[in-house]
Amino acid sequence: MPKPQPKSEKIRKEAEKAERLAAQLRANLRLRKAQAKQLLPGDTEAEPQS
Repeated sequence: MPKPQPKSEKIRKEAEKAERLAAQLRANLRLRKAQAKQLLPGDTEAEPQS
């Protein structure tokens, strides 16, 4: 069983985790925006040709 951490260390670790998650969310948002730009309706490459 892990020993209990002091509150200040626990708060610091939670803050670091929140920062990591926020950075991952920003990266994911940039990726999804780039993907959405590729799927614009005016893009002839994305549409099947008949």
